[in-house]
Amino acid sequence: QVQLVESGGGLVQAGGSLRLSCAASGRTFGRYWMYWVRQAPGKQRELVAGVSSAGSTNYADSLKGRFTISRDNAKNTVYLQMNSLKPEDTAIYYCAAGIAAMNSRGPSYDYWGQGTQVTVSS
Repeated sequence: QVQLVESGGGLVQAGGSLRLSCAASGRTFGRYWMYWVRQAPGKQRELVAGVSSAGSTNYADSLKGRFTISRDNAKNTVYLQMNSLKPEDTAIYYCAAGIAAMNSRGPSYDYWGQGTQVTVSS
């Protein structure tokens, strides 16, 4: 079992930046693909970004380079750097882990964190 705990959410103004962290338990963290997924009220979950055990990354096309996902396997931690935030970025951001590699079919999620709220005001 893998436990994921997100932190770093909060209230920011449009154009501001925020850095989210996801701390993972266990000693096999490096074996997993890690993801950030967000969900706004009344809307479907949306994949924000994913990173492989080796550091290869994938991003949602709509982000236009504003977000950066990274991982530190020595610290069992995944990060999401969010820049130039917009009100439409407001959502609960979840950290997720997948055993299977991400491919052309998309990600597979096996574990979820509790989520952290990000609110962007105009």
